[in-house]
Amino acid sequence: MKTRERIVHVSLELFNREGEPNVTSVDIANELDISPGNLYYHFKGKEELVGELFARFYEQFNVILRAPVQNPLRLEDNWFYLVVVFEHIHAYRFLYRNVSLLLQRYEHIRRPFRRLLHMKQDAARAICVQLREAGIMDIDDERIALLARSIALTITYWLNFDNLMGDRPGDDEGIIDDGVLQVLSLVAPHVGALQREFMQTALAIHHRGTTPAPRRR
Repeated sequence: MKTRERIVHVSLELFNREGEPNVTSVDIANELDISPGNLYYHFKGKEELVGELFARFYEQFNVILRAPVQNPLRLEDNWFYLVVVFEHIHAYRFLYRNVSLLLQRYEHIRRPFRRLLHMKQDAARAICVQLREAGIMDIDDERIALLARSIALTITYWLNFDNLMGDRPGDDEGIIDDGVLQVLSLVAPHVGALQREFMQTALAIHHRGTTPAPRRR
């Protein structure tokens, strides 16, 4: 692995583990066993490093969030799609811990981060419309818009909420399954008679199950 890629890789690990405000450029150089000058040759400080990491996060997340908008997912894949969303956020979780403070300190990522918020809502809205068309959800456009907003809010601030609860280590990937379950609990009240089966499916996913989505009866 080339030095630049090693710097990016180690920086992400340190930011995720220690929190970005607690990691300096010198810390990164020491972790890599290189001189601060060598680090500076590739990245002129932490701002460039954060920008590089965010650019990679954005590029990948852009593809993920556009998937249900551009091409309807199979019904059974909608549940697992949320797992992919939370896994990607977890991989770059330093961006989502104290997100408001991060955006204040790094203004250059504020606008694209806001675009992601809108894209989360668009993805959630597209999935809800698909479920309505399949006869699984009984919900009008106005309530879909509100639900999509609630889903985007939960996805964005789930890491902060879980961190404040303090029930688990910061790198515990159980947070992914719990986040998926939390989002699905928002959808459950809108599936009518299928609510019981829907939540059984959600709980199966929570335990890494493979139960398919409930079908219309």
